[in-house]
Amino acid sequence: MNVMVIGSGGREHALAWKLRQSSSVKRLYCAPGNAGMAAVAQLVPASVGDFKGLRKFALEHGIDLTVVGPEQPLVDGIVDFFSEEGLAVFGPTKSAARLEGSKGFAKEFMTRHQIPTARFRSFAVNQKTDAMAFVDELSLPVVIKADGLAAGKGVIICEKRDHAVNALDLIMTKRAFGSAGERVVIEEFLQGEEASVFAISDGKEFVTLAPAQDHKRILDGDQGKNTGGMGAYAPAPVLTAELQEQVVDLIIRPTLQGMSAEGSPYRGCLYVGLMISSEGPKVLEYNCRFGDPETQVVIPILDGDLAELLLSASKAALKPELAGRHPASAVCVVVASGGYPDAYETGKPIHGLDAVKTDEGEVVFHAGTRKEGDTIVTAGGRVLGVTAIGYDHDLEGTIQSAYRAVHRITFDGAYYRSDIGRKALKEGKAISMKEQIDR
Repeated sequence: MNVMVIGSGGREHALAWKLRQSSSVKRLYCAPGNAGMAAVAQLVPASVGDFKGLRKFALEHGIDLTVVGPEQPLVDGIVDFFSEEGLAVFGPTKSAARLEGSKGFAKEFMTRHQIPTARFRSFAVNQKTDAMAFVDELSLPVVIKADGLAAGKGVIICEKRDHAVNALDLIMTKRAFGSAGERVVIEEFLQGEEASVFAISDGKEFVTLAPAQDHKRILDGDQGKNTGGMGAYAPAPVLTAELQEQVVDLIIRPTLQGMSAEGSPYRGCLYVGLMISSEGPKVLEYNCRFGDPETQVVIPILDGDLAELLLSASKAALKPELAGRHPASAVCVVVASGGYPDAYETGKPIHGLDAVKTDEGEVVFHAGTRKEGDTIVTAGGRVLGVTAIGYDHDLEGTIQSAYRAVHRITFDGAYYRSDIGRKALKEGKAISMKEQIDR
């Protein structure tokens, strides 16, 4: 089959890398792709928002399956647009993508279907006084979210009342997130450990992939500002077999059944962001696509044909047997530009990419790169997702492998966290592991 991946980040590189391994894939295209993706696919110079251009390309090049990576085109209705011409697309419709496109819709949906989540209320942009009154009803800290898509920056954790005042002023008065802040969701802060689960659904049936854990904060120890994700690992041991069953029974199945009952069958990847609290798993957020950087650790340990799996889901005929898991672990360390998630410089030459040992399970997924002549340079905040795959299922050893690979790659201003995956290890083992890496 001919396959096109839409997007240009680390998530899309990981998907393209896995799709390239499928014996059923004849030609693979990435639109627009990045410098790393050029090694596994033909790049198409098209914007992810150019629906007409992308659909024309799909029709003219006999694309049998289009895989949409980013959330924005999904929320904007690219699946509906392609489906008008009978094209197979992996991803939810515009109506179903509201689970990510509107946090207020998602929270109200969870209430309607008794899906466990944090206590919340939504407010229009002109209801600042009412919003502050609700903040005062909750115990600090509180979480304040712009309702719409805000490039991963619309969630603010407020530990003090003054922080909440400033957050509401930022969203409601200064309109820092534009139309994404037309409504604001305020919710209680959940305590526990976070995890992520991907469910591949054809609208009725579904299968879950290996659970992962992302690291959102910029600094070690989960300190500093929120980012798009500084690294991830899978499988996440915090989600025991028992907890995974609860997630399926209490969250994923009711979500998919609820969407169908409301006339918006969910076909695609349903990302469920979870907090494993003392009361059990609760939903932090839904995403309508594969997560980033979780994809960079979940997809490499998928033991199946990704192309055939996604095609079967897009055609409402899911083949769950294609979603097996390798008895392996994977760790991804994001190497970012200095200054990220605030202002940063680009155009820095990247050195050491050819030193990555693919024969030892190391792979580098490009996120923010471009090619200038024969040199690959930085072109974004999150630049690379340096990933190690450990087929002996030894997470500690996989963490070490990931950091050994990271240390071979350099560019001016490069920054990364040094504790990715440490949560999964006992403190003593984590210290020992770090000492070994440093040596």
